[in-house]
Amino acid sequence: MFGDLFEEDFSFISNNHCGKGKKSKPRESEPPAPRDSTNLSGIKNQGGTCYLNSLLQTLLFTPEFREALFSLGPEELGTLDDSRKPDAKVRIIPLQLQRLFAQLLLLDQQAASTTDLTESFGWSSHEEMRQHDVQELNRILFSALETSLVGTSGHDLINRLYHGIVVNQIVCKECKNVSERQEDFLDLTVAVKGVAGLEEALWNMYVEEEYFENDNLYRCGACDKLVEASKSAKLRKLPPFLTISLLRFNFDFEKCERYKETSCYTFPIQINLRPFCEQTEMDDSEYMYELFSVIIHKGGCYGGHYHVYIRDVDQLGNWQLQEEEDGLIEDKALRDTENSKETENPLAVLKGILSEEEAKQIPVDQLGQKLLEKKGVSWNKKYRKQYGALRKYLQNHPQIFQLSPDGNKVGLKETHKLLFKLDSGGRDLQSPPQKNDVQWNCEKTPPRPRATSAGCHWFDLNDSKVQPIKEKDLEKQFQGKESAYMLFYRKAQLKRPPEARGNPRYQIPEHLLNEMNAANTELQKKRAECDSASNGIDLHLHLSSCYKFHNGALHPSLSWKESVVDLTIDRRRTLGDLRQAVFQMLESWEGDMVLSMAKPLPAGLHLYQVLDGDELTLDGIGLADGADVFVWNGKEVGGTKVLTGPDHEPVVLNVLRLAEHNEGGKGQHFSEAQHVFSCSTSLGQLHSALAPAGGIILKNGSGAEGEAKNWEVFREEDMKETVRSVGLRDGCSVLILDSHDQSFVNVASGNLTAFTYDISWLQVKNFCGVEEEEKLVKITATIETVMSDIKMKAIRELQLEEELANESCLRPVSGNGKLLSPVPEDYTVKEAELKMGSLLGLCRGKAPASTQLFLYFMVGSDQNCSPEMEIVVEETASVRECLNLMLEKSGLSGDNWHLRRLDWCYEAGEALSQENATLKELNVCRGDTLVVTEGKLPEKGFLKIPIWWLRPSSHKKHGENAQDQVNGVTWKMDALQVSAAAAPPEPTHPGLDLCYAGRIEIAGEASLEDLKMQCQSSPWEAHT
Repeated sequence: MFGDLFEEDFSFISNNHCGKGKKSKPRESEPPAPRDSTNLSGIKNQGGTCYLNSLLQTLLFTPEFREALFSLGPEELGTLDDSRKPDAKVRIIPLQLQRLFAQLLLLDQQAASTTDLTESFGWSSHEEMRQHDVQELNRILFSALETSLVGTSGHDLINRLYHGIVVNQIVCKECKNVSERQEDFLDLTVAVKGVAGLEEALWNMYVEEEYFENDNLYRCGACDKLVEASKSAKLRKLPPFLTISLLRFNFDFEKCERYKETSCYTFPIQINLRPFCEQTEMDDSEYMYELFSVIIHKGGCYGGHYHVYIRDVDQLGNWQLQEEEDGLIEDKALRDTENSKETENPLAVLKGILSEEEAKQIPVDQLGQKLLEKKGVSWNKKYRKQYGALRKYLQNHPQIFQLSPDGNKVGLKETHKLLFKLDSGGRDLQSPPQKNDVQWNCEKTPPRPRATSAGCHWFDLNDSKVQPIKEKDLEKQFQGKESAYMLFYRKAQLKRPPEARGNPRYQIPEHLLNEMNAANTELQKKRAECDSASNGIDLHLHLSSCYKFHNGALHPSLSWKESVVDLTIDRRRTLGDLRQAVFQMLESWEGDMVLSMAKPLPAGLHLYQVLDGDELTLDGIGLADGADVFVWNGKEVGGTKVLTGPDHEPVVLNVLRLAEHNEGGKGQHFSEAQHVFSCSTSLGQLHSALAPAGGIILKNGSGAEGEAKNWEVFREEDMKETVRSVGLRDGCSVLILDSHDQSFVNVASGNLTAFTYDISWLQVKNFCGVEEEEKLVKITATIETVMSDIKMKAIRELQLEEELANESCLRPVSGNGKLLSPVPEDYTVKEAELKMGSLLGLCRGKAPASTQLFLYFMVGSDQNCSPEMEIVVEETASVRECLNLMLEKSGLSGDNWHLRRLDWCYEAGEALSQENATLKELNVCRGDTLVVTEGKLPEKGFLKIPIWWLRPSSHKKHGENAQDQVNGVTWKMDALQVSAAAAPPEPTHPGLDLCYAGRIEIAGEASLEDLKMQCQSSPWEAHT
């Protein structure tokens, strides 16, 4: 179950175990998250290792175990760097445990990984995904550690901390002889069923006596006879740490199933074990134990989840409940309210910033940035509404602030700088302390101030998640599906040294301290890189010198690539920083520089708002990754004034007009052109620009091809509306109709009008001749256009002879280029189920009438041997008539043939057995493929069965009977796969002792005995 956890031989160490700070698995691209407010590290769950995580956290928060493990140096355990050396004896398990404990104590990450440790156990990924019992793991892990530490100063580590002795005694009632048996234990297992709590369970085990009497007597060794006696057990030796396992899981013999005992089972925070001990004369302190860990199981007997409640003995974590944090926040809010007058006064804030500067004056933009850094909010967001712009505010207080002649720099006048230093008004301008004040990379960490009063607090360590809890929360684990499973007590006499309190570095070896410091430095570096990468944004700078304005939008004079400069910058930098970076890139820039948000539109590049407020961050003004910024003077581009903002967005419209020459069918040709208009253009202006006098404009918002069904006429009262207000967007189509074309429009009761038919088109390709084969034309049509009209239009467009109309047909072309069945010429586009834009082929041959069927057929189901042929038959033709026509066309004769449908595997499928039935009655449809198959179908109710003879084998094995031969050849029969429709197989099959005899026609109701008799009486009997 636990792999090679017991192995003493160290040859199982894999080459995957690397040296310090190295992982056997590739690291994630993002660094792990830092510790949360508790300052404690969780452990990642590898899929089913919550039981392991809970036990490891308990061992970590057993300081005496942790320090005893840390006391074993490389001279005794070896090093992980030597694990690859064949002759080196490296004790992997304690080394990996040391390293994991150091990471949990010192590494600034939210959760540590146990991958290296479980690999040292020899676990596979399968073991990591399976959940096991934590009580069993506790014993196995201790055994493995003892084995690993043999020959070191830590060989007795487990016994020293956890070993206890129970003595079992039997006292003879007659001679008073005492027979005793001593048992060692590392943990005690106590009953849960029928017991109220831990004290009662211990009382039943170590105080209550069992009596041998009546029919149940004891044979005394001294008396040498059966006597009455009493049996009892006592704790002879108490360990420093007492581990108690609760028997939560039991077996119901009536139901024959396991179950979990969820009844109430209490356990005390402190317990006096004197009543359960053999020796009771010592001081009470020798028997007092304090609870410090509770492993909890949530779920049933066949699965669940483990987590652990732990008392922080060394006070390594920051314990602060959420409600108390909320209280502190409220207190701070009250204090902030009391000082609000001073805080809200921008004079005090700005004076405080300037008084800290060594330089006499700093740029005004820099002052805005420092305000943002100190207060966490920009001037524009907090003060601008009340006090105006920052530069104007400074100018309005000349008695306090001294501005440079150009107004770009500012400083405090000397008198105010001195007064401010003497005043305490700037005290809250100091940087607030960090939430977690651990100096992760320093050599020694000073004891941290406690968030609450002195004393040990409890935490819930649930895999990666760590949160503080109250001591009374332990009572919730007395009963239920989520309840205590293992209890860990420590002697109350065990006191921790003052220097260990709040100091996670206490007693950690120097080489591990150095490794963790290096790992933390690397983590900080990676977080900085990740932070920079996650906060870096790529901006596309469009330079006005590379653009020209025409047709309502900006267009690059050169290629797009040559007109755009990419710039990467931190989103937390200010707009002033961006402006400075652009100035540095464009050294030749002269005059004012304006940065405007831009957006590529179908019509070209359009400008929106000007970026203003140099003290604001790029994130604050809404600059996102990939944003387009236009660099210009804010007025014109190439001498042309540029209109900006959403009200002047250019819109590309597809303008359709009816062609001058059309064939007069139900469909119409139209020409198409693209025009650009501002979205604020009125429909009156649009009408003047596009429509002739008396003309009308119709809208279709579905796209460029005009397939949509609801064309709407813009009425006279709509002419004051704008392009945007009537819903015209990029890609919308408008149709311009002259006065003589308006017969296509229905006008009723002043309502909006629409086309009678939908204007669209079909494609027709010439397949009638070799020279014009590749020529393709578009034919306008509607869903009501008749196919004969489409054929005539195509013949004229292709400039073919009109006599071809009587000798040709239209056939849809599939996606893979196959010609499908011809469409009847009296069908409409809708009846032919053609989609607008479909491709049709103009082919030689008459199209079938609506009462005829166009069918494909082949001889045999092998398409490689028999080409696919075509035929037109009446739908009232019978199956026999259809078969005869197909045989005639394929040059075959005789009556030993039948028809089958082609199934979805392109093989001969269902037979058309009713030869007198019509094709219509059998639901044979236009375009179906039939297979002409050799062989005559049996009469109704009869079957044709292939018969194979098993020939006597000349190489029969010794001891093999006839049944064995039959069984041995059964698998060979599967390879033959003979069906009634298949051609007769070879008389003999290579490699098989089989001979094909032929087929038998027999009634479906016949028995196997009938089949056997008919086989034996058939002419081929001589084969046997």
